[in-house]
Amino acid sequence: MTILHANRFSSLVGEIYDAAVDPALRSGVLEQVSHFVGGCAATILSRDRARLSIEIHEHFGTESRFRQLYRDRYVELDSLLDRHFTLAAEQTIGVADIMPQADFLATSFYREWVEPQGAIDLATIALEKSDTRTTILQVLRHRSRGMVDEPMRERMRLLAPHLQRSRIMGRQIRARSHTVDDLAEVLDGLSTAICLLDADGRVVHANAACRGLFADASLLAMVGDRIVARNTQTDKIFRGLCEIDSGSETRSAARRQIELATSVDGQHYLLHAFPLKRCRTPSRDAAATVLFVQKASAATWLAADAIAAAFRLTPSELRVLMAIIEIGGVPDIAAKLGIAETTVKTHLGRLFEKTGTGRQADLVKIATGFAVPFAHRTNGGDDAV
Repeated sequence: MTILHANRFSSLVGEIYDAAVDPALRSGVLEQVSHFVGGCAATILSRDRARLSIEIHEHFGTESRFRQLYRDRYVELDSLLDRHFTLAAEQTIGVADIMPQADFLATSFYREWVEPQGAIDLATIALEKSDTRTTILQVLRHRSRGMVDEPMRERMRLLAPHLQRSRIMGRQIRARSHTVDDLAEVLDGLSTAICLLDADGRVVHANAACRGLFADASLLAMVGDRIVARNTQTDKIFRGLCEIDSGSETRSAARRQIELATSVDGQHYLLHAFPLKRCRTPSRDAAATVLFVQKASAATWLAADAIAAAFRLTPSELRVLMAIIEIGGVPDIAAKLGIAETTVKTHLGRLFEKTGTGRQADLVKIATGFAVPFAHRTNGGDDAV
């Protein structure tokens, strides 16, 4: 390889890996790969061993009608494609490795698919192989360049491992990106305020409920990238929970506790924080602690549907049970639900019978066994159970 080609090869390899990070670069990179190896068109495609499906991942220089024809008909006539199931990795093959040139020129695959694209030969090399599937780089050779030669084979062999690793890296990057985005969406759907803090106490991520909590600022607020408590009691609790000292068993145990804090407007909140496992040398923005904040509540955190299913409660009985938990007294329940006290007592008797209890306190105890640790936010931002 000449110095010029060596420099071009080095530059092209860098661009191949750039395409792993930015998928928009792939088509342009494949074009450069095609030109570098001496081709006029290139395709990266997969084929399963059972010959049931084909997937074209990237392409350059091939019109859509020829790609469709290849899928519908000529993939079955491509004598190079399935050879890679049995050939060694990184082995470039051309038509001459499969059959005499004269025989190839007589095939319908050549006459109806290869030749109409101005090509006379094609070369392929495997990028990824498994027991069930193979992914190859297929490059068409223009008739003006003649048949596939050794320089073309060698250049494809040199590029193949880089293309392979770039594809693997791209999948890993996309998988991680999707995971992060999906997780953020899930966290935003919860009514529990969840905040990730780094080792220095800076906010790495806050879900929608937590951002709403900061905006309200009656309990906690954001100043820069740090959390500030709105009163002395909450500040003491918050600092105690989020103090990072992995060498102290006492503090680790304290961080596993749930603390009660009161906002400036008198609302009660439950605060819980615990450290996350991390490597010895975490990056500056790596999450070290997760903080959970919930408004102290009872009935809104119960899985009402699950309670009804467990004890075969009617809708009316369930409403009375939830009112017992929230209010307690029969007269108050009757007033809130707009029904007679005798009706409340009738439902209460059925609740005792179905649950095997005899006191309202026992009903509350059973219901709290169906507490939901994370309730979903509705479109209006209220809790849904």
